[in-house]
Amino acid sequence: FYTLEEKLGYLVREDYIDGEMLENYSDTFIKEIFQKVYAHKFRFKSFMAAYKFYTQYALKTNDGAKYLERYEDRVVFNALFLANGDEQLARDIAEEMITQRYQPATPTFLNAGKKRRGELVSCFLIDLDDSMLSIGRGVNSSLQLSRKGGGVGVNLSNLREAGAPIKKIENASSGVVPVMKLLEDSFSYSNQLGQRNGAGAVYLNVFHPDIYAFLSTKKENADEKIRVKTLSLGLVVPDKYYELLKTNRPMYLFSPYDVERAYGKPFSYIDITEKYDEMVANDAISKTKINARELEQEISRLQQESGYPYIINIDTVNRANPVAGKVIMSNLCSEIFQPQEPSILNDDLSYNVTGTDISCNLGSTNIPNILTSPNFGKSIEVAVRALTTVTEHTAINEVPTIKKGNDLYHTIGLGAMGLHTAFARNQMAYGTPESLEFTDAYFRALNYYSLLASNKIAKEKGQAFHDFEKSKYADGSYFDAYLENEFAFQSEKVAAIFKNVGIPSRADWEELKQAIQTHGLYHRNRLAIAPNGSISYINETSASLHPITQRIEHRQEKTVGAIFYPAPYLSNETMPYYTSAFDMDQRQIIDVYAAAQPHIDQGMSLTLFMRSQIPEGLYEWKIGKPAAMTTRDLNRLRNYAFSKGIKSLYYVRTYTDDGEIIGANSCESCMV
Repeated sequence: FYTLEEKLGYLVREDYIDGEMLENYSDTFIKEIFQKVYAHKFRFKSFMAAYKFYTQYALKTNDGAKYLERYEDRVVFNALFLANGDEQLARDIAEEMITQRYQPATPTFLNAGKKRRGELVSCFLIDLDDSMLSIGRGVNSSLQLSRKGGGVGVNLSNLREAGAPIKKIENASSGVVPVMKLLEDSFSYSNQLGQRNGAGAVYLNVFHPDIYAFLSTKKENADEKIRVKTLSLGLVVPDKYYELLKTNRPMYLFSPYDVERAYGKPFSYIDITEKYDEMVANDAISKTKINARELEQEISRLQQESGYPYIINIDTVNRANPVAGKVIMSNLCSEIFQPQEPSILNDDLSYNVTGTDISCNLGSTNIPNILTSPNFGKSIEVAVRALTTVTEHTAINEVPTIKKGNDLYHTIGLGAMGLHTAFARNQMAYGTPESLEFTDAYFRALNYYSLLASNKIAKEKGQAFHDFEKSKYADGSYFDAYLENEFAFQSEKVAAIFKNVGIPSRADWEELKQAIQTHGLYHRNRLAIAPNGSISYINETSASLHPITQRIEHRQEKTVGAIFYPAPYLSNETMPYYTSAFDMDQRQIIDVYAAAQPHIDQGMSLTLFMRSQIPEGLYEWKIGKPAAMTTRDLNRLRNYAFSKGIKSLYYVRTYTDDGEIIGANSCESCMV
């Protein structure tokens, strides 16, 4: 194209770009914002960054033969769409994106501004109850949501176990495994115009009688009739499980069918830690006795073999939950924790009572870049406003529970990436006291300024999220931890890094508390740390909060062959601080995430990295020569994470002697 007018005219006329979006702005302004973004003279910092953008994000002709936009164009179209007609907000979003201080999630970045697009939402969570009606509706919902390009998390904990009665006929139920097969086929069949494969995760409570059958579906030697290849597995783990591990008392698995009849609500909504002994003593509840330590070994063996299952410490999640309701599960990447409400269906699959399910609207701050922002608080506010537009443009009418949840709660998930890059560029090792203080300070500030922005939006709109008055924000108790002591840096280096950020004082928190109690918050949930895939390469930064895996990453790409990608800003100065995640005591990773967790109202995708042979001296319990990784090592790490208040564990990735990584991250549908 020779001119901007020619380009925009063609893109609108040929149905590539949404002309109605452009009509929200004057021609003069559109020309101005394009000129402003191009004036930055953006250049990718690596071949990998350019390759990822042009193969996965850039708008192409229908036949895929020609590119129709550059990086700057995608930035502008995102800014125009997310600003929703507000010229100043469009300028601000464009500035945050072209400087790579803020990055929308892949579905938003890919689809914003397009005429023929998928949804802007990263992933969804749906709950099934113990009926064929709900299973049928759930499979249909999974098809519809997968078609729109999102990863889908499905809760199976409420379903009765294999062999349970149906209409009092014994041994009639087939349990959860056939439902898993149905869901896997649904996700494989339904994708976003062939652009992104459908993906799903299923969650099961560790006290469900089908727990062993559930885990067996991921074994390499599993029968093809039960094996699931692409479906992700997650376990919902109450505190009682850890107690039984410690005491070695018998562990009982409870029939969800009987529990629902005893308590009048689905199994997932029962506090098992609180009700465990009562359920054991209740003869009306069918139960199976197993050994918790044997189950623990089975979990570890499967994590070694496949990287699954994810672990959700559900009582830790609910203790920290600041809003009304109970969290029962998570999403495809195990960082979303929001309460759900069960539905009641009519015989024709319509809703008698429409519950609430969850859509995940994600974006990420780029830590090294945003720390140099001329106004850190404004940068966070712009990100929150961009994400707010995503919630307000999301109407999943095909799944009424998702739509209802989104309409009532306006939830978002602002996250972060580039933590290890920030450490390396400031010459501090991952997991050291300095790095923990850095992490604490960053997420303390992120929490404060995101709350400030949500409160400002609630005041502007004259609207707080549904049931705000039942939250810990409304009664003020959420702020107690920030009002007890004045935050002070212990490290001069870390203090210097944050000198222009504006770490909130106790007085700032008190003022914010009063404002929130007066005007509320627009978003029920605000923060979540998603994994990062292609976007971290484009932003020239390390993925999420975890360490790099290799100083020089060797990737085999289908279209170009081998690509060698150095760690971001790798140099003689940063090299000593770029220790591979596979060569690190995993407790250091857990410690870093634990430093961030108190400031994040949802969760974090925490991956563990293990070698099939553990180097000498890496763990004090491994004395002497390098030893093979054992299930005992994983047991220790999971329990350590639980003791540190970690809400969830994502993949366990194992580096084998031949260089293969087992459990490699495949969560593309849910990545930022």
